[in-house]
Amino acid sequence: MGHGSAVTGRRRIAFAVRTDGPRLPALEGLLRGLVLSQPAVCEDVVVLHPGLPDTAFDAARRVHPRVVPRLAPGRAATDPVEPPADYDTVVVLPPGGRIGGDLGPFLRSREPLVSPDPPDTACPRCGPGGADGGPMSDEEFRAAFRALPGPRHPALLVHCALPLPGPGAPPAPPGLVRAAGTALYRQGRFAEAAEVLSAAAPHAGDARLQEALGAALMALSRHEEAETHLLLATADPAVAARAYGRLAQLAWLRGKDGTAHGYAREGLDADPTDRTCRTMLGRTRPRPGGGAEPEAPRPGGRLAHVALYASGLDNAGDKLLPEAVRMCLDTDTGPRRWHPVHVHRLVDDAVLEQLNALRGVVVGGGGLFLPDTWPNGNSGWQWNVPDEALARITVPLAVFAVGFNLFQGQDYARDRLAGSLRALAERSVFFGLRNRGSVERVRELLPPSLRDRVEYQPCPTTVARHLVPGWTDPARRTGPVLLNCAFDRAGLRFGHDYPYVLAQLATAVRRLSEHGEVRYAAHAPSDEKFVHDLRREHGMTLPVDALYALDNSAVRAVYRDARLVIGMRGHATMIPFGCGTPVLSLVSHPKMAYFLEDIGRPEWGIPVHADDLAERLAARAADLLDGQDAAVADVHARQRELWRVTRENTAGLTAVFGGEAPGAAPAEDQPRAASSAARTASR
Repeated sequence: MGHGSAVTGRRRIAFAVRTDGPRLPALEGLLRGLVLSQPAVCEDVVVLHPGLPDTAFDAARRVHPRVVPRLAPGRAATDPVEPPADYDTVVVLPPGGRIGGDLGPFLRSREPLVSPDPPDTACPRCGPGGADGGPMSDEEFRAAFRALPGPRHPALLVHCALPLPGPGAPPAPPGLVRAAGTALYRQGRFAEAAEVLSAAAPHAGDARLQEALGAALMALSRHEEAETHLLLATADPAVAARAYGRLAQLAWLRGKDGTAHGYAREGLDADPTDRTCRTMLGRTRPRPGGGAEPEAPRPGGRLAHVALYASGLDNAGDKLLPEAVRMCLDTDTGPRRWHPVHVHRLVDDAVLEQLNALRGVVVGGGGLFLPDTWPNGNSGWQWNVPDEALARITVPLAVFAVGFNLFQGQDYARDRLAGSLRALAERSVFFGLRNRGSVERVRELLPPSLRDRVEYQPCPTTVARHLVPGWTDPARRTGPVLLNCAFDRAGLRFGHDYPYVLAQLATAVRRLSEHGEVRYAAHAPSDEKFVHDLRREHGMTLPVDALYALDNSAVRAVYRDARLVIGMRGHATMIPFGCGTPVLSLVSHPKMAYFLEDIGRPEWGIPVHADDLAERLAARAADLLDGQDAAVADVHARQRELWRVTRENTAGLTAVFGGEAPGAAPAEDQPRAASSAARTASR
């Protein structure tokens, strides 16, 4: 591995070119050619120069959003390029040359320095000025970019297509407006997305544009406006199901279950396969008895549990999490003790009244500090709670085992998130995050006076052996080796490296098969993409355990009996670890590196971008399988510390909330548990 991220190992890739003062116009032409011939690619462009002022690159920056000037004194523009030390692969661009053909193979190269074929032998070319090699103004360049067919990188769309033509100019085509708005949306720039999409007055009848605008307005919590545009989008049969799905989500998050149910039915009439509509139909289906609680609350009342409640064929880890959190705080995890509140539902006056009628509120667990799933303008993270509503919660509130889940390279609305976190920290009797990496990220967003309130609380799935009543460890694990991969936000996980990762894992699976059966553990239906790709590209077939179709006990049973679990999803490592099973993690997200650091076993993680991925994975797996008794004992030892921290934290919370926490703190931890209870109760 070269100079990729220290946390995930993701490779850093750049283009590089030498220039000097006389060659700056050629540099601008080269960048135009790069953008127009490779519109789906956006990497750093390192410009090596002999000492030009920074303003000399202003024109180049208008062409490309990732120009990185780098001083290289005493070198001529025609000298060979040496690879900058902070990149893993550098693709050399010829100064004043032409860009042509597909650069994908060079971007996927594992070599530190690569050069495309001489331009005269390449495919369709873009010369120093434009597509025909002639001079090109900035506006001509932008017009040429807007007219390109096919996919374009979101960063290039935002940089090169915007601003769209103003009054008096021919209007931009609806597909371009929609693409630009969607690119802004995916960057978390929801207000800018809504502005671009809402300004497209000539395309008011374009249903896809209306649907995109409705989504942007939902992300800003401008609900009435969003509903208007989504209703307009339902007029087009090609978009109707998706628009009805969003309408169902919008009605549901506002507490209008009957309306949401109706929208979901309309969407399924338009497209019986639409997953969002099917999920919302199930979520809003009336319960027997008109929605009455099945049992009366136990004496002492119930706790509200704000969480992501997955259902149906959703992510197995998300389904298991709420139960695991409750197990930490009470032996009774059912409706007599707990009132579920879905984290994405708006905390309005009606919900606030419900919360304040209970004995307390617990928020967690899961990666709720994530900006791009069900985005809202009220908090900037997953709990849809305005600051004003948060301030009106009068019962004790605890944040328990929540994660800060941004991917490398992902961004968020820092000001809104920081403001919400500040209000949350001020209001909470306990603020526990599930790894120390998340603790540090959240502390960075808080003022110094509140940073010490943020504490470490391991994910409760990692201590399942201590939580599940009647738990027994197998005398010896006789199950298969289980492999899991994840494909949510695949571009952020793999970059250009997915073909490499697939080939390396194919090699590793062949090696692992020498030790016994290898099966595939799918936490979500989308995880099965790996199995299909493995069969198509490498002729290998893995049996699949569809964990998303199992209940929580069955998921734990699968992981408890496995000999080894190799997981890319966070909970494909944490759940088996909690069951006492040896684990290895395919690290494509910082949270997994954080967890392994917390337990003192960073060597159990292998970055998916590692140059020797197959070799390292097979060798480490063989060591754990051959020494399984020692590996299991090591897992148990690491788990004991997580359990001690959990018991210390829950001692304080049960003093505040009441309840019957499972197990007991080890004798040596009793004084610390007592002090934790006093500290929590005093807040």
